[in-house]
Order: sequence, then C-alpha cells, then structure tokens
Amino acid sequence: MKEGTEADPWAIGWLVRGLVLVTFLAAFAVPVGLVPIVAIATDASGELTPAESVIVIQLGTPVPTATPTPEFTPTPHVPRIGIIAGHSGSDVGAMCPDGLTEVEINLAVAERVVRLLAGYGWQVHQLEEFDVRLNGYQADALLSIHADSCNVPGKTGFKVARAEASYIPHPEDRFVECLRHHYGSITGLPFDQDTITYDMTRYHAFYEINPNTPAAIIEAGFMLDDRALLTEHPDVVANGIVAGLVCFIEGESR
Repeated sequence: MKEGTEADPWAIGWLVRGLVLVTFLAAFAVPVGLVPIVAIATDASGELTPAESVIVIQLGTPVPTATPTPEFTPTPHVPRIGIIAGHSGSDVGAMCPDGLTEVEINLAVAERVVRLLAGYGWQVHQLEEFDVRLNGYQADALLSIHADSCNVPGKTGFKVARAEASYIPHPEDRFVECLRHHYGSITGLPFDQDTITYDMTRYHAFYEINPNTPAAIIEAGFMLDDRALLTEHPDVVANGIVAGLVCFIEGESR
C-alpha cells in the first residue's frame, strides 16, 4: 500500500478498547436500570426519530406476575325448617273417649318429621305450641302438625291451610299445594276442603312469626276413622309431610 492508506494500529487499538469498555458498561448499567431503553420510531422519510410517546422500560424493575383469580364456590343453602308439634307444652288437644289424645299423635309424627329432615342435612327446629322462639321466627318454612277431633263418626281425610290474611300468599299457596298433593298421595287420605275452620286460617303462630316465613297448618286425619293410620303408621304420616316440605323447598320429591 501507499503511505497514508494504512490504518494506524495504535488508533485502532484504542478504538477497540473504547468499544469493549462501552459494551462492558452497557452490560452492567442496562440490567440494573441505570440506562433506560427508549422506544424509537421512523418518520415518513424513513429516518429514525424518538417515538411521540416515549416508553421508558426500566429493566431493573421486577416484572409483576399475574395473580390467579380465586375460584368462587358458593356456600350451599341449608334449609331452615320449623315444626310445631300441635298442643305440645300446652294441653292435650282433642281427646277420644278411650283416652287417646291429639298431642301424643302430633308429637309422634313431628318427631319423625324432624328426624327425617335432619337426615337430609337441613336445620330443623321442633317447636312447642306456644314456644317463645315463635316470636319473629325466620325460616324457609314453618309447619304446625295437628290431628282432627274424635267425635265425627264416618269422617275421614286431612286438610291444610295458610293464614287468611297472608303477607306472602303466592309462596304459601304453593306450600299448601305441595302438602296437599304429596300428603294425599302417600297416605291415601282425601283432602277435606269443606271442614277448614278459622282455627286453622287464623292460627296464632301465623301472626307471631316473621311475616316473610312461609307457614301452614295441617290436620293429618281424624282421630276416629283415621285412627289406624295416625297411631299405627306414624311413619307414613311423617313421610307424606316430608314429601310436601321437600316439594316446596326443592321443587322435587326425594
């Protein structure tokens, strides 16, 4: 080569050293965030220009990790049911000439109903006729169990009623219908609409409990002509009542 065309080895050496030093400093400074990375864009002519909205990425900042959304598992509703054993804790109710009392029938049936519903995992309260817990009582349903008198020869059947002046007539009508249908189907007793009295439609507990608690009263049968069912087959009576309650609470029979 001609003199002056050869590169200066000394200058090249320092240039290489400078590049190595810059590379070393960049390798150290960028990861720790001392030197930001600036976004660059091109204009219409193809020239590189800083982006209008400068995005500075601090590489030293920890990258947040996505937090998984916790799965929501709703707590299953546990039905709350009140069962009144008619006349219990108060008096004997109706009585037959041979000493059979209504309250003993009511208790035998109510205890079986409570046991069956508790077996489903429901929260069930067995209540007395004038139980103090009835004041403002709140539940998914309240049912008072009774038996009809022993002084009407030839009379058979059952009856169900809700409050005459109901605060929630539609749910209570459905409650009554569930009991009427399932109880009649399981026990084989006819529904006796004609002998529903004010003692049933104006039953005291209806006006003591919370007005939003659906409530009904059932006369499970007559103590004379239906005696065999009421006294010898209380499980059948209880199953008919439970089927009506399940119909109302779950909309199906078990």
